[in-house]
Amino acid sequence: MGIPESDFGTARLSAADLAAITAYGAKAAWPGGFTVYQRGGSADGVFVVLRGRIVLRSRVKAGRGFVPAIATAGETFGTEGLTAAARYVTDARADEPSETLHLSGARFRAFVREQPQRALALLAQVMAEHTALLERLRELATLSVEQRLVTTLLRMAHNQTFVCSDGRIALGAPQYRLLCEMVGATRESVSLVLNRLIADGLAERQGATYMIAPPRELAGRVAASWRDTEIVMPAGYELENGEATL
Repeated sequence: MGIPESDFGTARLSAADLAAITAYGAKAAWPGGFTVYQRGGSADGVFVVLRGRIVLRSRVKAGRGFVPAIATAGETFGTEGLTAAARYVTDARADEPSETLHLSGARFRAFVREQPQRALALLAQVMAEHTALLERLRELATLSVEQRLVTTLLRMAHNQTFVCSDGRIALGAPQYRLLCEMVGATRESVSLVLNRLIADGLAERQGATYMIAPPRELAGRVAASWRDTEIVMPAGYELENGEATL
């Protein structure tokens, strides 16, 4: 089974679109690790990423979380603010030094009135990201931990997230934790899959860092070794030693 390259990432706003939005948005720079907003906070408008990475995280339990999306340059986040009386449903944190634009609700409406064609491009971007989120929910409900992990790695490669000059993905301790939260699996489950990739020559361990093979080789893994197209199980559960665990 193969996965179309289009499934690995969303569309991104063009330089011309970003230039038009800049005239309406408030620009801000965020140091790595800075919290842009927290779940439950009053939401207003929409953010657009100009540079860096913004991680959206839902806290599941102490020490664990789930990352439904990572917004990179040309993508949006915080779109809850476009609804009435909205509140943020995730935490948003700059994963590295980042720069964003924020369009308040009032500035967004002005943008729609005065730049309708550019506003349509922004709305198309928001809907593309919504579609990608629905696809991720399908994966959580139907794919095994290994399938979700490989698909997540392919998305990371497509988005140039943690990618080295030789095309491999480098996962140190912080990136490993983030991978677990993106896959929606325990560290033990992710470790088992990475060890299988190492045994198959698709990854190696360099001290505390995992080095993952380039996307073309990973895509070959998808085509060659996934025996089932879909493995149906309730969302939030994963198979460990033949038993379903939450």
